[in-house]
Amino acid sequence: MHTRTALLATLLLFAACKKEDNNVKKDTYEDGVSTVIYDLAGDTEASVGEGADGKVMRPFKPFFFRFNGKQQSWDSSATNRQSNSWDIAFTDVYNALVYPNSGTDGRNPGYGGAGKGLIVMVDKPYASVTQAPTEAEMKTNNLGFVGWDGYPQPYNDGWYFYSLQTHLAIAIRNRTFVLLTAEGKFAKLELINVYKGNPPAVTDLHWPAPYFTFRYFVQEDGSRNLKTP
Repeated sequence: MHTRTALLATLLLFAACKKEDNNVKKDTYEDGVSTVIYDLAGDTEASVGEGADGKVMRPFKPFFFRFNGKQQSWDSSATNRQSNSWDIAFTDVYNALVYPNSGTDGRNPGYGGAGKGLIVMVDKPYASVTQAPTEAEMKTNNLGFVGWDGYPQPYNDGWYFYSLQTHLAIAIRNRTFVLLTAEGKFAKLELINVYKGNPPAVTDLHWPAPYFTFRYFVQEDGSRNLKTP
C-alpha cells in the first residue's frame, strides 16, 4: 500500500456510519450567488478496515465534480479524466484529497488532458476573498491538491485537521481555496465538512462519512473578481 494511503487509512479508520441528526440550518452558507452542495456522497461503501459497519475493505473510488451544473461523475476512464468535464476530483482515503483538473501535473487524475486547473490557499473567510491572484501568481503558489493540513504538504495548506486524540477530521474554518477551473476560469471554494448533515461538531466515531458539504463561486466573465455577499 502506498505510504500516504496507508497512513491516512490508519488515521481515518473510524469515520463510518450511524448518526443521522444535526442542528445546522441549511441556509447558513447561502449568499444568493454561490453554489452550496450539501451531503454529496462519496464512496460510502468502502472501508479502510475489515468488518467496518458491513462495508468492504478496499480503496476508495475517486469521483469527479463539475462546477457548472453541479455534476458528479464516477467515470474513471482515461477519456473522462483527461477531459474538461470536471473541475475537482475527490480521491484517496475517504475521498478527502481534492485535486483541480490539471493536464500538466503528473500527480493529477487529469494528467495528459487539456485541464488548466490550479489551486492556492487563502487564509481568509470565504466572503472576504474578493479577488483571485493573477494566473502567474497561482502557478507560482499552486498546491496541486489539498487534503489533511500539513500532510503530505509541509506548509499547512490543507482543508481539514485530523486529531490523533479523537480520530476525527475537522474542517478548517475561514480557509478558502482559489482555483483555476478546467477551462481556465477563476473560482473560489470552501470545503466545509466530510460528515453527513454538516454537524457543527462530531464526537461519534461512527458518524456517516464521506458526505461532502462545500460551496463555490465561479467567475464566468473571465475576470479575477470573486466578490460574493
